[in-house]
Amino acid sequence: MIELVIVSRLLEYPDAALWQHQQEMFEAIAASKNLPKEDAHALGIFLRDLTTMDPLDAQAQYSELFDRGRATSLLLFEHVHGESRDRGQAMVDLLAQYEQHGLQLNSRELPDHLPLYLEYLAQLPQSEAVEGLKDIAPI
Repeated sequence: MIELVIVSRLLEYPDAALWQHQQEMFEAIAASKNLPKEDAHALGIFLRDLTTMDPLDAQAQYSELFDRGRATSLLLFEHVHGESRDRGQAMVDLLAQYEQHGLQLNSRELPDHLPLYLEYLAQLPQSEAVEGLKDIAPI
């Protein structure tokens, strides 16, 4: 599901690659058969608005939104487990799930980072990806 890859990319820290690949993302959104037209339109507007910003402004806005507090953290298990030991075990379990599907993480990525989880789901059959989205919907 390319749509999950696009949303994942839009939730990552905005870097030069975002601007370099924006046309490909616009085209994929327009060609999507999985997104309702209203959602595809809204996603296209978000991408347009983001990529018309100065990159430094986009980065500052990203940091302000996602790096300043737990309420908007992109770390899934932070919302569920906080700083408890359960969070560590949940990450180990998720990492094993990734490895089972052939996804290898670099040492700086936490397995519960939402963009990474969306990329993982994008590799699964659509029905499994939808179930994975349902699992995190309450978060």
